[in-house]
Amino acid sequence: MNKTQRRRRSGAAGWLLAAVLAGLLGGRGLRQANAESQAPSKSVEGLRGSVTVEPAAKGGVVPTTNLFDIMREGGVLMWPLALCSLVGVALVFERLVSLRRSGVIPKSFVRRFLEQVRDGELDRAQALSVCQERTSPIARIFAAAARKWGRPGVEVEQAILDAGERATNGLRRYLRVFTALTVIAPLLGLLGTVFGMIRAFNAVASTDALGRPELLAQGISQALLNTAFGLAVAIPAQSFYFYFVSRVDRLIIEMDGLGQELVNLISAEELEHRDEAARGSKPRRPRREAA
Repeated sequence: MNKTQRRRRSGAAGWLLAAVLAGLLGGRGLRQANAESQAPSKSVEGLRGSVTVEPAAKGGVVPTTNLFDIMREGGVLMWPLALCSLVGVALVFERLVSLRRSGVIPKSFVRRFLEQVRDGELDRAQALSVCQERTSPIARIFAAAARKWGRPGVEVEQAILDAGERATNGLRRYLRVFTALTVIAPLLGLLGTVFGMIRAFNAVASTDALGRPELLAQGISQALLNTAFGLAVAIPAQSFYFYFVSRVDRLIIEMDGLGQELVNLISAEELEHRDEAARGSKPRRPRREAA
């Protein structure tokens, strides 16, 4: 190998080493420049009022807010949603108390009343007086049947059906409010979502929001808070509606069975059958022989 080739190879190696060193030094310089350029932007954002969150590695605590702050950040439609929530909670407690089985169908009263009627211890006036002393729906149904005491079974059944329909309307009271809450709450949440998105797009159009993500975050946060709050009101309201409807249906079926049992005790056909059975059970007197 001659001296010319050696010089070429040594020159190429030198250029390669210089390029590697320049790349390493240049990358380090770029990283330092980026770090220096990011530091002023943080301070400027701080002067503009942006909220900065310290990383967990530096021992920072994640900020939390209370319910009032959430309501305020969600916008004006959060307050109608809160009112819907309060109405739903109040109706849940009211229906739980009103639809107790002990208040609708008192077990002791029903058992004692049917036993006394079956044993013949009560007549029409006494049975009607006992039922009027009670305020439960089953007592009102029994009172309507007692007014038809001794009538044909069809008339007694019709009286029970009419009284049962009135009692059913009382048991189903306020259930439509749960349906209204199920419809109104998501619509209010959707309207709040639209307002939040309008706020976000206005921030993009009127200011340099791409450089200030907190402006976009406020509108999006308002939209999502309204959606979540509306669903949080509607889902329990729909669930309680189905629960109370099924409970009312069970009570109605039980009251219908008890009313039919009373019909079989006080209808004209049943009273006549009892009289015939009572006459047939009496011992006959022996006939006197003619002298």
